[in-house]
Amino acid sequence: MSDQAFVTLATNDLYGKGALVLGTSLRNHKTTRQLVILVAPQVSNNMRAVLERIFDEVILVDVLESKDSAHLAMIKRPELGVTFTKLHCWALTRYSKCIFMDADTLVLCNIDELFEREELSAAPDPGWPDCFNTGVFVYRPSIATYNELLQVSTEEGSFDGGDQGLLNSFFSNWATADINKHLPFIYNLSSISVYSYLPAFKQYGADAKVVHFLGKVKPWNYSYDPTTKCVMRDGHDYSSVVHPEFLNMWWDIFTTSVLPMLTEHGISKDTTSSGNQELSCLVYALAFTCGLSFCRKEEKLSEAVSQLSFAPPAPVVSSEERRQKWEQGQADFMGVDSFQNIQKKLDAYLN
Repeated sequence: MSDQAFVTLATNDLYGKGALVLGTSLRNHKTTRQLVILVAPQVSNNMRAVLERIFDEVILVDVLESKDSAHLAMIKRPELGVTFTKLHCWALTRYSKCIFMDADTLVLCNIDELFEREELSAAPDPGWPDCFNTGVFVYRPSIATYNELLQVSTEEGSFDGGDQGLLNSFFSNWATADINKHLPFIYNLSSISVYSYLPAFKQYGADAKVVHFLGKVKPWNYSYDPTTKCVMRDGHDYSSVVHPEFLNMWWDIFTTSVLPMLTEHGISKDTTSSGNQELSCLVYALAFTCGLSFCRKEEKLSEAVSQLSFAPPAPVVSSEERRQKWEQGQADFMGVDSFQNIQKKLDAYLN
């Protein structure tokens, strides 16, 4: 089935890790379709080399940004503006039909039967079931649709500032036109919602086919002990969390299949997770303090800056959140990112 494909997107190396786990899970469950990933320029060359080992095509695309800070603020997810980049998937006209899957999804069994569905087939969103969740959807690539989506994104924008609001407005009759385009929830099971659907999960959870790690905290934001199969974050043991098996599945694939490839290409687990994000935060701090643009010089600074130690912020925020605040111009200048603290780091390095 060379004219059909699973498609995903990585806007940076962190989402590249998620895409590698997703792609590996599709391979493990013997998909007969092509695997394609769209990558933004922010994905490193080393990460692209690893992606090429799992995906049939690794396609570089420009980042499409909604720049809709007002709507993104409503859902407290400023980083989701770049999800407009997902629209490039409609330009893959070498394929007759595709299934788009976010890089924070995980396949639990073969789902090739989804290619029997038509555009736009998707599962309801747990937050507003009259809308579909854009983490998993069936579509037909089309330049006409691609151009229309770009036009709507420019002229009308998105009611949530991200791709989900835009696509729900574009395919506005999804809720009422054709029930066959409503995918069962088991094809896009929200990993953070199951605790509120315990009776339903008990009844139907064993049939889950795709799990979606919704929310700010992604599987790669945790740490994992493969010996004890213990998932940790910020010093807390997540082994007692309801349904921790999804995180364990993700980390088992990452540890056994993905991490060896990353290591082989000179990418350590730490440099693609929180450690690298802290480094990036300091680079942004240096750029702010010195009035210079280090966006293209981060790699050269890495070796020198990595010698510094980083005190954890108070209150605790994740490294990803801290970087996002820098990128959105919302650095904590009165706290951990104050000029005084930045100057201390600089002095420690210079001394």
